[in-house]
Amino acid sequence: MHPNDGRVVSNFIVQALRNEPITLYGDGTQTLSFCYVDDLIEGFVRLMNSPDDLTGPVNLGNPGEFTMIELAEAVKELTGSGSKLVHQPLPQDDPRQRQPEITLAREQLGWEPKVALREGLRPTIAYFEDLLRGGLSNG
Repeated sequence: MHPNDGRVVSNFIVQALRNEPITLYGDGTQTLSFCYVDDLIEGFVRLMNSPDDLTGPVNLGNPGEFTMIELAEAVKELTGSGSKLVHQPLPQDDPRQRQPEITLAREQLGWEPKVALREGLRPTIAYFEDLLRGGLSNG
């Protein structure tokens, strides 16, 4: 992930590591679900190895929902940041809730995510700490 990719997890982590204000849009109660990359790869592998008669779409993701405020607070805690939360207007087209329906993946692939949000944030934060210190390629 690039530190300026515009995604909420990377935005919050980079802002927290830099002790910049963490930008929340709207009141921060809209929800997203986050699936750690290792879980997604496992799901992809199971889907690729599934019988040919399994047709999709097959949703892979984490049905656990978190508010943007919960995500921001978790990032602040795990980074030890003193960042303040600031609110900006919610874009009109921004969904209030995102949650994948993974019943087919559970039933046909025996797959569901295993990595909890906080557990996945730890190595993601470490990645961005190293990146911001210049330890990883910025390409």
